[in-house]
Amino acid sequence: GPYCTQMLGDHGAEIIKIEPPRGDETRDWGPPFHDEDSAYFLGVNRNKRSMGLDLSKPDGQAVLLRLLEKADVVIENFRPDVMQRLGIDYDTLAEINPRLIMLSISGFGANNTDSRRAAYAPIIHAETGLVARQAEVTGAFPAELPLSVADTNAAMHGLIGLLAVLYARQQSGRGDHVE
Repeated sequence: GPYCTQMLGDHGAEIIKIEPPRGDETRDWGPPFHDEDSAYFLGVNRNKRSMGLDLSKPDGQAVLLRLLEKADVVIENFRPDVMQRLGIDYDTLAEINPRLIMLSISGFGANNTDSRRAAYAPIIHAETGLVARQAEVTGAFPAELPLSVADTNAAMHGLIGLLAVLYARQQSGRGDHVE
């Protein structure tokens, strides 16, 4: 989600990033820090505005729904059960805005035995064998990769699907859900 919206923002899209009221945890990933936010957070969230909302509360959901009435796209990267549990799944949002496109990016897909597992890039790197391969090639102890292959690949493929659906919407006038 963060890299996908970063690329959209870099190309001129207006991005409103919804964070929990306490803020995005990546604000604390550092050093280095600049004005109290980590360099990582600032880099991946450039060209975005942030808003803190508690989506588990009716007031937070109401603000989100007002924002989405006129939005073109919503991108989420929760586990597949979270949006439905919160009552803000695609079917609900499409009733409010039939032109809305939702992109859902999850670590393990939506309909399998692993789909409810939380996934961060290091987990994907390890389970796909990238960490083991890196150790084999370098002769070093297995360690996390110096860049996030999983995040950037998921972002690129998500963006390609999103752009295809944006194009299709020009013909149909209706939004869709991309997973």
